[in-house]
Amino acid sequence: MVGKKTSQMILLVLMVLGLPVLGLVLSGKPLSPYFRFPPATMFVHRAPFSWWAFAVYTLFIAVCITPFILQGVRKPGVWTPSIGRLRIFPWWGGLGAIMGLCAWILAWSRFPWFQAFQAHTFTPLWLAYILFVNALTFSRTGRCLMLDQPGRFALLFPASAAFWWFFEYLNRFVQNWQYAGVGFGPLEYFLYATLSFSTVLPAVMSTREWLLTFPRMRTNFAAFFPIPLPYPKFWAACLLCAAAAGLAGLPIRPDHLYALVWVSPLIILVSFQALMGEPTIFSPLVGGNWIGILSGALAALICGFFWEMWNYWSLARWTYAIPLVQRFHVFEMPILGYAGYLPFGVSCCVVSEMVLGEMKSARADFI
Repeated sequence: MVGKKTSQMILLVLMVLGLPVLGLVLSGKPLSPYFRFPPATMFVHRAPFSWWAFAVYTLFIAVCITPFILQGVRKPGVWTPSIGRLRIFPWWGGLGAIMGLCAWILAWSRFPWFQAFQAHTFTPLWLAYILFVNALTFSRTGRCLMLDQPGRFALLFPASAAFWWFFEYLNRFVQNWQYAGVGFGPLEYFLYATLSFSTVLPAVMSTREWLLTFPRMRTNFAAFFPIPLPYPKFWAACLLCAAAAGLAGLPIRPDHLYALVWVSPLIILVSFQALMGEPTIFSPLVGGNWIGILSGALAALICGFFWEMWNYWSLARWTYAIPLVQRFHVFEMPILGYAGYLPFGVSCCVVSEMVLGEMKSARADFI
């Protein structure tokens, strides 16, 4: 099993790194602007806002999410928690809340005595968030990812840094976001960015486990609607080819294919698993079990809200330039851009479980 996972990761890395470059070569575009470091995001033309595109994207998103909203607001079924009664909120969760509040104040203020550290508030904010949300889970179940398997949980941090660098790489070819308020050289940029990126997977996975403590998540989506998929290897091969073509097309048609930044790596990885006869995160859908996918997607959306909110008035921050739908912002993000967090959350789950294996957490008994 370890050998299979290693080979899947190697193939994914090779495809993610190589296919966009292949697209550049085929299109005859110069390579050098795409590989400047720290990155420069000023040379890809972006299509202006389009009401037609906005309407089509909005309708598509609404059709996809409305059934889940309606199912989610239904009265939850009977669910007996597997772990005792609610516990007192742990002291270390309170410490996380205080740390988070202090980091939030420092991130949005401009105290002269803090000037040297003003660009480095992202990581403390998210370490505090991770501590706090694990405490929320512990207070409801007596267990949490951080305490159940601390060694494996710690591995999420370096895995997260590598994971997000791949999205930074793909963004070079569509240039949907860029960073402002920092003037780091290449080494500083790499070190500080890696430190910030390391908090992504721990935050999403900890939030996911907290969501799984709620009865509506456990009962309303355990037998929602099944999606039978005959000939899984055939469809996996088709999707793999489509995702590969999409990655190669990113630098050729960035205005139309930019959403594949969030979808293609997930499709490639899950397709490899299916072709090798392994269960995937989508396997439970055959029986109508949407808990795993939905909890991951919602966890990333919740984290996404806090990412965008805390980013808004921070000194070191990011801004967006998304083709066709660059309007109606919630913080810096155009409102339709939040839909990208949903497949991103599923990708976080897939990568985390490849790194950690089946964790003995509150989620393991139900997914």
